[in-house]
Amino acid sequence: MSIAPDSQKLLETDAVIIGAGPVGLFQAFQLGLQEVSCQIVDALPHAGGQCVELYADKPIYDVPGIPVCSGRELAERLQQQLAPFRTPLHLGQQVESLAQLGDGRWRLQTSSGQVLLARAVIIAAGVGAFVPRRVAIGGLSAFEGSQVHYYQVEAAKLEGQRVVVMGGEDAALETALQLAGSGQCASVTLLHRNSKFKATPALEQALQQAVAEGKLTLRTGQPVGLQQSADGQRLKALELAVDDEHTETLALDALLPRLGLSPKLGPIANWGLAMERKLLTVDPATLATDLAGVYAVGDICHYPGKRKLLLCGFHEATMAAFAISAYLRPEQRQLLQYTTTSPRLHELLGVAGNLART
Repeated sequence: MSIAPDSQKLLETDAVIIGAGPVGLFQAFQLGLQEVSCQIVDALPHAGGQCVELYADKPIYDVPGIPVCSGRELAERLQQQLAPFRTPLHLGQQVESLAQLGDGRWRLQTSSGQVLLARAVIIAAGVGAFVPRRVAIGGLSAFEGSQVHYYQVEAAKLEGQRVVVMGGEDAALETALQLAGSGQCASVTLLHRNSKFKATPALEQALQQAVAEGKLTLRTGQPVGLQQSADGQRLKALELAVDDEHTETLALDALLPRLGLSPKLGPIANWGLAMERKLLTVDPATLATDLAGVYAVGDICHYPGKRKLLLCGFHEATMAAFAISAYLRPEQRQLLQYTTTSPRLHELLGVAGNLART
């Protein structure tokens, strides 16, 4: 569907990448080498995608040239690699609409109201946008971002506060233990609906030790309501159902629900793209979808022989970058340049004059 640009201030760029996971970050790097400007949008408040949300401190062994690194380390290295191109990242917002203008460009609008115009779009959304599972208590959403934090928050921002971490899996235990170990919070309480956890034995052992040492409090119960200040501006406590007949009050200053993340394809499913088993079908030679100027890389794309591995995603990003460069500049002959020897690539990367001496 073609629409005309509106009067809202727009950000214009050659390409927009949807997804700031490892493949999305490497896609931006490869586009930079092709001198294609781009901007990145991600629903999470930080770069790294699934690697940071699910494997932040867990080892990854199959990245070429890196015997082992954590998900967080990989994301940091990819951002360091991308740094010379100063690629803008629009984090904590989801692309809600994608529509083609009369001149062939694509108009994207995010959940924050940001509008971007681009000639090419690369969908690197993995298995979809990671959305945290919400606590089903009426009125709690009003405190999101101020006292209720579904995403990672630095301990320094919780200094002197009574913090309640909610959940029974690895993420909840890890968060509670890290905050308790920081010594910056007035108190740390781990709240779970019962005394049975779905966490690794080492984490459960560390939890019990922290409780025994008085560094952390463990409470069981199901939140059924909340208490707020008289003016409604502050969350004061949760009301917990501890059994069928009794409720208790749990005072707090900050609530950190860690109930898991649910990947959702979201609006992408409504953009008219050809799909197979909820994956975007692409040409493996170019990673192009069936819509001109729209590409897909990483776990979200499908073609015969596809393997959902980081290495494959990095390869797809490279192939897509060359294809996008050719699509945007059909009159220009493409040159295969090597970062080892190309003066132009050295200039782009800010390493001109640093040629290795032999």
